[in-house]
Amino acid sequence: MNTAKIAYRPVGLALGAASGLAAGMVFKQAWKIIGHQDDAPDAMDENRSWREILLAAAIQGAVFAAVKAAVDRAGATGVRRLTGTWPA
Repeated sequence: MNTAKIAYRPVGLALGAASGLAAGMVFKQAWKIIGHQDDAPDAMDENRSWREILLAAAIQGAVFAAVKAAVDRAGATGVRRLTGTWPA
């Protein structure tokens, strides 16, 4: 296991937690615009339609994936700058 990979582990864990929080905030704001409501539907909310629940879930998944990829990539780039080696 190379040094960059070992050095990235704690950084990756912290960035993962931060990216989850950031993605949650981005999704909430996106849902306010798209859904015209403050709260996204919950799958168990019987007052919401299938369409609305599945749309919210798809948007949430896309936002989380994009934010996680951006944060992971930025973290790996930072480790390369510090160590000269890509952490993967």
